[in-house]
Amino acid sequence: MSGPVLRIRDVWKSFDGHDVLRGIDLDVAPGEVVALIGASGSGKSTLLRTVNLLEPIDDGRILLHDLDISDPRVDADAVRARIGVVFQQYNLFPHLTAQQNIALALRHVRGMRRRDADAAAVAALARVGLSDKASAHPDRLSGGQQQRVALARAVVGAPELLLLDEITSALDPELVGEVLDLVRTLADDGATIVMATHEMAFARDVADRVVFLDGGRIVEQGAPSDVLVSPREERTRAFLSRFLD
Repeated sequence: MSGPVLRIRDVWKSFDGHDVLRGIDLDVAPGEVVALIGASGSGKSTLLRTVNLLEPIDDGRILLHDLDISDPRVDADAVRARIGVVFQQYNLFPHLTAQQNIALALRHVRGMRRRDADAAAVAALARVGLSDKASAHPDRLSGGQQQRVALARAVVGAPELLLLDEITSALDPELVGEVLDLVRTLADDGATIVMATHEMAFARDVADRVVFLDGGRIVEQGAPSDVLVSPREERTRAFLSRFLD
């Protein structure tokens, strides 16, 4: 399909009368990596949750290719089957092995036979360097390994769009690198990614575009070399100064 993978048009979202998203407009092209940056409460996570239909929007439109997924009549499960999501917490089922965690969605969402789903799960684990952990339960995996399993689960069905919400924030510092290296590989393979992150060096090196949110609005966006090195807006400069002090 031609055109943007994701189109967000004048999206508003409020909680208890407080506007969290205030007229967001954003396009994401095929194979593009967009890094959302901003302080906690700026709207990054809420924006990702609206795209995955975990939060209904109050106004505006969200389109996945040409499908208006913000239409309340849309089949939410069918939409989510086209989008891979990884959150801060790994959200793995503790009673299932790494392989079973990945295969579960393939069987229940995509209707794959157990044998085919298991084979796909094994291949996904190999892709993230965890072939030897297929039979391990989450409590036998490090935080970085659990997050890599979560990434494998998100990409196993070849989603059209991958949403990553601060996926390194719950990790010990020494484990951050292994997860970001995997995201770098996915980006190099042509995945379309929208990621909320506080890892500025990673955003600079991997993202095609950086989008700075403040108070539920997009204040500035552009190439990482522009936004992160020579931001135009004072609010962007103030935010980035926290990472330089």
